[in-house]
Amino acid sequence: MKKQFIYISLLATSFVMILPGCKKNILDTVPNDRISSEIYWKTESDARNAVNAIYTSLDAVNLFNLDGVSDIGHTNTVFTAEYTIENGSYDATHSRVQTEWNSGYRGIYLANAVLDNIDKVVSTNTALINQFKGEAKTLRAYFYMKLRGLYGDVPLVTSTIAPSDGKAVTRATATVVMDFIDKELTEAAALLPATYAAADKGRITKGAALALKARADLWAGKYADAATAAKQVMDLNIYSLLPEYGKLFTYAAENNAEVILDKQFLAGTYAHNAFSFIGPYSQKSSGSTYVPVKALVDQYPMKNGKAITDATSGFDPQKPYLNRDPRLRFTMYVDGDALPSGILFSPTPGGGGADEVAKTQYNTTTGFSLKKYCSAEDYAAPGNSGLNFILLRYAEVLLTYAEAKIEQNQIDASVLDAINKVRTRSDVGLPALPSGMSQAEMRAAVRLERTLELAWEGWRLFDIRRWKTAETVMPGKVYGMTYYKSGSPITVEVPSVVRSFNAAKHYLWPVPQNEKNLNPALGQNPGW
Repeated sequence: MKKQFIYISLLATSFVMILPGCKKNILDTVPNDRISSEIYWKTESDARNAVNAIYTSLDAVNLFNLDGVSDIGHTNTVFTAEYTIENGSYDATHSRVQTEWNSGYRGIYLANAVLDNIDKVVSTNTALINQFKGEAKTLRAYFYMKLRGLYGDVPLVTSTIAPSDGKAVTRATATVVMDFIDKELTEAAALLPATYAAADKGRITKGAALALKARADLWAGKYADAATAAKQVMDLNIYSLLPEYGKLFTYAAENNAEVILDKQFLAGTYAHNAFSFIGPYSQKSSGSTYVPVKALVDQYPMKNGKAITDATSGFDPQKPYLNRDPRLRFTMYVDGDALPSGILFSPTPGGGGADEVAKTQYNTTTGFSLKKYCSAEDYAAPGNSGLNFILLRYAEVLLTYAEAKIEQNQIDASVLDAINKVRTRSDVGLPALPSGMSQAEMRAAVRLERTLELAWEGWRLFDIRRWKTAETVMPGKVYGMTYYKSGSPITVEVPSVVRSFNAAKHYLWPVPQNEKNLNPALGQNPGW
């Protein structure tokens, strides 16, 4: 499917502007910068290309933005727009608030256009047309799921509409939107194949539709439905954990059996800039745009499974990264780690390293830097990465199943097995959780596991919102690494940053002001 991106970007731009039929007049000419409906929707190829265009609206590098405004990350420079989201001073005019709204509805528009027009295609291959419908429905549900998670009540637009109609739409309740997502994904799963041939790797599968349904139901607190959907994915017997967590975000592991949904890229043709966006500054002046914080680092237990605050854990504050959960160093660079260029990551203040904290305005301010998606193969051209972005993987399905069962207090061997498969994969090797834990203990365990397993994959903000823990974990100062000077420990404190989270308003983003200006009927979220 990567090769198909040669055409998709152009098609996506053109497809948004499909025109009605032109009158046959000498002054009416066929535009050469877009596709006319008079000549489109004729062939299976038309349908395929139109569906491919929807995929361009899937998330990728922007997922770092969302984790960067959660409790596990920090917006590294004051001139980055998300800085004001972190400190709570943003409003409805914020660019990120507008961008995520635009991206979601762009994808929805493209999906609606496919579903409105695909039956015009003359084809005897009913299975293929149904597959395309299933892909479009699943992708539309993906965009609505994210919009619902960010904004709550949102307009539910299920067919292409004229610009004038767009100025009069109202918002559907979050419950109505969720019911629509559930229906869409159930219908899509019935239309989609379980697997594809190699040439179509990356397309939406039955498993992707069911896994997204499990995620959506979990976010909505529909725990029985979430557990059922997750179990359906598990029972497909198609997906499995990659034995080595440390290889998940590498070229060598692309399209492995853990990946359920990703956005496919191709260097030189359809690329992204993740490396230059979040890599350490020493790596060809990469941006360090968002960086991990102490609050995340301290949650990784010792290799023996004990918290670093446990006096019997073996934690050595002077060697803080020794014998820790290996996912810590698979997720981020810490002091002493080898970087793609061959030098060591040296962030210690006063140490003289190229990545020394605050040495330049782009250096990490916490002493940590992101490693996921910083592939050594991209070092030569950090802004031209073809590494696929994983949007949903089997580990999340296992943890969704476990959490949904725990919330129903249906804790059995299958719950422990799901969590322990994630904890005990070969290069993580944490001890299995024991049986006999209480519901509260199991809830804490699965939430911690989600935090560590899925860190910096874009979904943390949605977790702390649905758990209603954001008001506790977000406010306060931002801290980074601890180092020793003259034998005394010093913890990096990011200067002039105090995070704020107002529970009365910040559990939802505001409706973008530009949208309200165009359509006052949209109203606004509480507190905004």
